Amino acid sequence: MRLARLLPLLMSVALAVPALSFAADQYVPLQQRMTPEEFKAAGLDKLSPDELKNLDAWLSGHGKVVTKMVDESGKPVFYPSSEKAGPVSGHVQGHFNGFNGNGQFTLDNGQVWQQADSTKIACLSADNPKVTIRRSLMGNWMMAVDGCSDNATVKRVK
Repeated sequence: MRLARLLPLLMSVALAVPALSFAADQYVPLQQRMTPEEFKAAGLDKLSPDELKNLDAWLSGHGKVVTKMVDESGKPVFYPSSEKAGPVSGHVQGHFNGFNGNGQFTLDNGQVWQQADSTKIACLSADNPKVTIRRSLMGNWMMAVDGCSDNATVKRVK
């Protein structure tokens, strides 16, 4: 009996939560989101009312951009690198003893890669082993060396 009384209340709450979420995602026009100084500095005060309305309509129809990466200065990076996304294949020039946490690796194609973290990975020693460097899902570069059971995060320095 008690559950029968609570059911309408629970249904009302269940229907209200998505509506509140939808209201939070509603587009707010630029003039309301920016200070008058920001609006003028962006040159938006030069737009006619129709142009501003069209701009707001366009912005409201395009989803928010969420920046997941920033550079050293804190500016958003929409494309992590202009470099080819890989994979890079080649051979390490010289002797390879594993990843010591700060090693640099020169490849036979002239590229130089440096380990990007301090992880130490023991591998079989080899002269001029084959390597493959690929992008990870997070945008980092991962180096796999023949004879090594694990990959290391690397960054290109040359």
